[in-house]
Formats: sequence, C-alpha cells, structure tokens
Amino acid sequence: MTHDWTRRGFLGVAGAAAAGAMTATAAAQEAAKPQAGKIKIVAMACSLRAGKSTAASLAMCLEAAKAVKPDAIETELIDLATMSIPAEPAAGVPLKPGQQDDFPALASKLSDPAVRAIIIGTPSYFSNMSSLCKALLERCMVFRKNDFSLGNKVGGVLAIGGSRSGGGQELAIQSVLAALMSQNMLVAGEAKPLCHGGASVWNSGDDFLQDEMNQATIKSLGQRVAEVALLVPAK
Repeated sequence: MTHDWTRRGFLGVAGAAAAGAMTATAAAQEAAKPQAGKIKIVAMACSLRAGKSTAASLAMCLEAAKAVKPDAIETELIDLATMSIPAEPAAGVPLKPGQQDDFPALASKLSDPAVRAIIIGTPSYFSNMSSLCKALLERCMVFRKNDFSLGNKVGGVLAIGGSRSGGGQELAIQSVLAALMSQNMLVAGEAKPLCHGGASVWNSGDDFLQDEMNQATIKSLGQRVAEVALLVPAK
C-alpha cells in the first residue's frame, strides 16, 4: 500500500479528516436536539464529586419528569464536576492564559428554546449551595444581561445533605431559587400533596435512594417541573 506524502496529498488527507470530524460534531449536536414537538428538561449536578449522590438523585428526578409524558419530553443530565466553570468572568476578572472555561458551551445549551426547564442539584454545605453551584449561578449573569434570556423557563432545585433535618437543604434550596427568580424564571417545587420549595434529600449512605421519603421528594420535584414545563408555550 502506497501513500501520497506530497504537500497536496497531505492537505487532501487532512482536509478529509477535518471534514469528517466536523460532520461527526454536527451529527452529535443534531442528535442532542429534541425531536420535533418535544420539550427538553436539563438537570445540572453541582457537586464537586462526579457521579455521586447529587447526580444520582437528579437522574431519578429526570426519570420522574419524563414519565409525565414520555412522548413529549426529553431529558439530559449534566455533571458539572466533569467541567470547568470558573467564576472570575462573572466579576470581570480575565481568565489565566490557557485556563479552561466550559461555560460558554453550557450557556448555549441552556438558552436553546427547546430547553423548557432546568433543574439544579447541589449538596448542602453549611446550609448553602456548593461553590460550584455558586460559580454557575454567578456566570448566569450573562442571561440576565441578555434581556433575561432564561425568562419563562421553568426552574427547580434539589439539595442533598447529611441529615434528614438540620442538614441545611431547605436553606440551600431557597438560595438557589432566589437566583433563578432573578433570571425571571418560573420556579416549581414539589407536586401535590407535598408542595414544598424543592427536593430535600438525605444522604444516609450508599442506599439513600431506597429511602421512601427521598424517593417521594425527588420524584415529586421531577413530576411538577415537567407538568409546568408542558404548560409553557415555546418562545
């Protein structure tokens, strides 16, 4: 087998490879879009520990959301622990040379009109949200400055702590909800008969998702967010 290692041949091979990569990227982006007539609900896990209790709780929450109307709802779970969301740009501080910033791509996804609802999950640290969650919400200032481009999307909050009561989950939920309302979003809590501000989850150990109260609050939040999202007309 022979190869054309001339400049023209090399550029031809490189061009074909680049075109193939662009095609694959475009295909992946297209596949991520909801099908016609469907809405999308995105959940973001704001724990610094990837794939742990916050992400697992949100996965259950999204399952409950999709179950409301499976043929009309698509869901996506984004684990922010696998991304870099620096807070500096929110304060006008430039990034360090070479510093990674995944927020612009995330912002593009969240502003998609097909995304009708956003659920934020955070661990409760000292009765408040995680540092990663705070950085995310501060970076979301760009939406407020862009004519409140998250306005009328539905927002829900899940917080998980190390105690059933006194773990600070309710305070963390209220703090995140305040930020979402500042974006002119429509906030939703649990469905009937619970009807609290958000899902308050107790991380009691590896089997915490088997806890009936945890399941009830997680699924109730997903259900109510989906119900409200289906009522919101497309922009």
